[in-house]
Amino acid sequence: MKRILVTGGAGFIGSHLCERLLNEGNEVICLDNYFTGSKENVVHLLDNPYFELVRHDVTEPYMVEVDEIYNLACPASPVHYQYNPIKTIKTSVMGAINMLGLAKRVHAKILQASTSEVYGDPAVHPQPETYWGNVNPIGQRSCYDEGKRCAETLFMDYHIQNEVKIKIIRIFNTYGPNMNPNDGRVVSNFIVQALKGEDITIFGDGNQTRSFQYVDDLVEGMIRMMNSRDGFWGPVNIGNPVEFTMLELAEQVIKLTQSKSKIIHLPLPQDDPTQRKPVIELANKELDGWEPKIALEEGLIKTIAYFEQVLIKKGELKK
Repeated sequence: MKRILVTGGAGFIGSHLCERLLNEGNEVICLDNYFTGSKENVVHLLDNPYFELVRHDVTEPYMVEVDEIYNLACPASPVHYQYNPIKTIKTSVMGAINMLGLAKRVHAKILQASTSEVYGDPAVHPQPETYWGNVNPIGQRSCYDEGKRCAETLFMDYHIQNEVKIKIIRIFNTYGPNMNPNDGRVVSNFIVQALKGEDITIFGDGNQTRSFQYVDDLVEGMIRMMNSRDGFWGPVNIGNPVEFTMLELAEQVIKLTQSKSKIIHLPLPQDDPTQRKPVIELANKELDGWEPKIALEEGLIKTIAYFEQVLIKKGELKK
């Protein structure tokens, strides 16, 4: 049994990771300040004697004896990370410093949940890990993009200077149950709007592309990365290389929800990437043949069922 710390553990991805780690027989400490995470995501785990839930902000130091750390703490949707940009960059940078300091002291292995946003609005397509990105350092998205880029730098420096055992993954668009209905991300937006029969809002002409991976595929990749060989620290892309336009996604959601929603177009936000698709050869090679298993339609069906229950519970949808 390993003792594992998951920062941001009550969030969308963190809650799935905590459950998987518990199911594999580990002791899990879930750290979250509930800015975007929710106790509801992990309340079903509280009866497990090997699960501990702690309210804490990673911008403050935290002391605990652990074997592994998954550093997920940071708001990840534009609505939330632009709400308080200074706090966002503090979470990425100071949170990384605090967790790396902890890993150094207790000799824990630590994984950084970085992001495809480090590639910015890419001039190279699809994006391999060797691409350095095209990021605006002073734009609306910079607090997140540059915060995550700086965190990667810190991880490498702690590894080189202090021999901390690090792992870095770059997460591409992920969706699934436990997403916040109001997080402003495209999958949750489209599903909630379709279920309510509201207009589906697409920014720009809808021909910009994304690659969507279901959360279970991501969690599998994260655990394989943590357990990968000692000489491999990444960064490694974890994402689905199957590309869809926003229009294709909207039409798929309308079809699966049997909604009468209409598609409307709004102006494209500043620095919004026009295309995003991972090269996953490195993950496939280093992580025991990892690749996404769950197709978009299958994942959307599961996610739609989750959002139906959430909206019914909130009284925003009738049974």
